[in-house]
Amino acid sequence: MAGIPKNQEVEIKLRVTDIPSLRHHLKQLRARMIIPRTFESNTLYDTPKKNLARKGQLIRIRTEQPTSSSERSKSVQPAAFILTYKGPAQTLEHRKQYKVREEVEVNVSGDGITQILTALGLCPIFRYEKFRTTYSLPGVRNLKIEFDETPIGLFLELEGAPVAIDRAARLLGFSREDYITATYGSLYLEECRRHKQKPGDLLFKQH
Repeated sequence: MAGIPKNQEVEIKLRVTDIPSLRHHLKQLRARMIIPRTFESNTLYDTPKKNLARKGQLIRIRTEQPTSSSERSKSVQPAAFILTYKGPAQTLEHRKQYKVREEVEVNVSGDGITQILTALGLCPIFRYEKFRTTYSLPGVRNLKIEFDETPIGLFLELEGAPVAIDRAARLLGFSREDYITATYGSLYLEECRRHKQKPGDLLFKQH
């Protein structure tokens, strides 16, 4: 299979319902934590008429802050701001079970970039939060395992080459039938419909 272009994101989500089992698998596989638990605040921007969303495109500002479990690093590392562009979802042969999108990310200044986006006619349309811990597996190249704690549940995101995603999912006790390609925004809207709740932002209750 041809290599994945550098600016192309290939990923899936897996819903986690058994934390002890996940921890057991990670320990058994000697998973290595490469990014400690980090709080993420994400804001999506679009035109008032949501022209980007209609085209399947996304502009996001993400703020990353190490959690209190890493007080030493938190005291020396300011919050990071990342601007992300994602293109329309693609359907590629033999990869229909994965989410495939163009993705470009750059580090930015929080205040400056919001002013630029506003000047371009974009405005905040959706906010969502999560805590993320990132792992790698020995012997599985080109793969990130990201454990996400969100207000609508716990998930793993596996990002990398399709063959690496499949191998890691299998080693962690999942099958292709467990793959989820929906965004957290879409999963949140499904949750709201199920519970007959009015959608808002996807934030933790203390916020």
